[in-house]
Amino acid sequence: MEKEIISTGMHDLEPYYLWRSLYIASEDEHSPFYGRVYNECECVNTIYNYYIHPQWDDIGSPTLYIKILYVDYKRGFCVIELLGEWNDALHNDVMFLKRNIIEHLEYYHINKFILIGENVLNYHSSDDCYYQEWFEDIEDGWIAAVNFRKHVIDEFKHSHIDDYINFGEPLNAINWRSYNPVHLFEKVESLLVKRLNARMS
Repeated sequence: MEKEIISTGMHDLEPYYLWRSLYIASEDEHSPFYGRVYNECECVNTIYNYYIHPQWDDIGSPTLYIKILYVDYKRGFCVIELLGEWNDALHNDVMFLKRNIIEHLEYYHINKFILIGENVLNYHSSDDCYYQEWFEDIEDGWIAAVNFRKHVIDEFKHSHIDDYINFGEPLNAINWRSYNPVHLFEKVESLLVKRLNARMS
């Protein structure tokens, strides 16, 4: 799957754009990317020397980029699409994500996070302290990983971060593009409630 993505051209992979009529992070004054201007004619950022589409946002990691697709401050949730390699072992990517993005959103009372991961090529783990901190910060909220690749999910399991992030089936079966963001949030939350009830029964 990694070769598939690279062969199509990393620069051709755009963040999902059909919700732009509902939300644009660079126009949201509470967003960490507020006021950012994008150069649609020039690719600057790279992942392992492969240029990526200019709409992806830099979080400080050399291999992991994101796009905040939607934020709902009333309901307290956001949807974040990811691209690249999630590498905690070499770059501590979760630290960049937590410190530069998540904490900014938490300040505005976002405590439910939907992470879209179909374009995450690999996951390399380190310790779980930032995951634990993130989980503890959001109290009655949650973190849900949607549409991550099987080998990435296997690495999540091996790293035991399932104490902090919800992933696997049925979250991975969601055709998230068929929903508007609020309906996606409601779908994910309903699945997490069912999962919690199953664990408690």
